[in-house]
Amino acid sequence: MRVNRSDESSRRAPGIRAEDLAANVLERLAGNTIAGLYRDKVRSQRTRSYQLKATRKTVVVEVLHTLFGIELKIGRRRVSCPDLGTARFLAVFARLGIDELAVPYDITQMSHLADLLESSWRNMLMLAELVTSGTSETMQRRVLRLLIARQRDEILAAGAGPAIPEFNQNTRQRRVK
Repeated sequence: MRVNRSDESSRRAPGIRAEDLAANVLERLAGNTIAGLYRDKVRSQRTRSYQLKATRKTVVVEVLHTLFGIELKIGRRRVSCPDLGTARFLAVFARLGIDELAVPYDITQMSHLADLLESSWRNMLMLAELVTSGTSETMQRRVLRLLIARQRDEILAAGAGPAIPEFNQNTRQRRVK
């Protein structure tokens, strides 16, 4: 027995492409994509380069509270983090499979940036689920894979910045004539 659905979101044209659905999700997110936040909020301030060495494969990313402090578990590998904000910040980029990224030098910004990035990640997942409702699981996975790849490419294009931030402070004071 076949059930006829009348709502618009469940009906899809037979020639719909995953690229179009992914573009629709990015359009709905507007400037609140992970790559946009990284470019505008992270790279605009003083940063240092960080080697995350995350794999592009889909792995489980967890923030762990251990006796040794906060750790970020990426698949089987564990990365020690100085605080929870840093672990949450790095977890978003580990889910995207980023090898090297810029980390703000000012650690007081980490929790706020982690909040923004995590909410952007969740919004992207929810919108992808909404846009692909009524399609096959293969199409849903393909759209999500395209979204992640596009975010990864934009973050890599923005770059990781210098390994050590520049300190432009003159220690010697001279009289100006």
